[in-house]
Amino acid sequence: MNKIVYNFSAGPSTLPKQATAEAAAAIADFANTGIGIMEMSHRTRPVEGMVAEAESLLRELLSIPSGYEILFLGGGASLQFCMVPMNLLGSNASADYTDTGMWANKALKEAKKFGKVNVVCSSKESIYNHIPKNFEQTPGATYLHLTSNNTIYGTQWKEFPKANTYLVCDMSSDILSRPIDVSKFGLIYAGAQKNMGPAGVATVIVRSDILGKAERDIPTMLDYRTHIPEHSMFNTPPVFSIYVVNRVLHWLKNLGGVAAMEKINAKKANLFYDVLDNSKLFKGTAAKEDRSTMNIPFVFREDAIAADKKEAMEKKFLALAQEKGLEQLKGHRSVGGFRASIYNAMPIEGVEALAAFLGEFENLAH
Repeated sequence: MNKIVYNFSAGPSTLPKQATAEAAAAIADFANTGIGIMEMSHRTRPVEGMVAEAESLLRELLSIPSGYEILFLGGGASLQFCMVPMNLLGSNASADYTDTGMWANKALKEAKKFGKVNVVCSSKESIYNHIPKNFEQTPGATYLHLTSNNTIYGTQWKEFPKANTYLVCDMSSDILSRPIDVSKFGLIYAGAQKNMGPAGVATVIVRSDILGKAERDIPTMLDYRTHIPEHSMFNTPPVFSIYVVNRVLHWLKNLGGVAAMEKINAKKANLFYDVLDNSKLFKGTAAKEDRSTMNIPFVFREDAIAADKKEAMEKKFLALAQEKGLEQLKGHRSVGGFRASIYNAMPIEGVEALAAFLGEFENLAH
């Protein structure tokens, strides 16, 4: 294929070309062993070293302090929706949850199976188009749960609230996109397939002193304490997915780390938001003060397209975009419209190409 293709999928998402090339080579021969990484036992030194290196790189890139453990687990972030309260929330205790999008809502529903959940704020009535900021936490709540970036609705916590106890956060779609103060969090979890690797592995960063207090009999595989002393290898982990994460972490370190990535992400997002804000055909859907740097949903302006022509115009936009090599721009099925996911690995050239196409389409539409 000679045509340049930019993948704006919300996840699984685009990966650095360097990382995918290295991963492809490792399938045939990992670490000059003559054995492919997907064929190699997780008990071998090359695999153990690779996983340990991934853990070390993540600790370095996020400046994770001592007292925190790093795990690479299967099941994605969706499994963490139950593992978090199972491990942290006692049956007679409560936790505060913020309802800022579909994944945040799924997390709080799972937590209700293990203890009392206080929904301290919600933007559901406004179709999750903003981040509620003025809310009161519940005295005595075990933790405050956030979803740092909402992929479907394009909103993001720009500043994290101070928790009465500690924060728990789903960072699946913006981890490693900006520096964070890990010490504010008791636990961070993230499915890899949006911003740090392929599907198949989730990362958990947990402060060890908050574990073992839920006073319930936790199934062995769902207990964080099972996996910590085994360095994520109590059972066979998703080795290949972890290897790709390892290569993405190397790529990010060589780029200058998370602080450098934050500047690049801001430049990409500002470029595209400027186009939307100055367009007579398109508009963004998220409140400006809460706009995500990772996911940008947008729609046709109501006064620009007649209602009976909207569906046909959306199909035309997506078809022409695909011809230009601009893939996966259809909005989530629950909200419609369009969405550009511009995670760390999306090059600025891709955003520039999309911005130029919006201008071309606007001229064509008029």
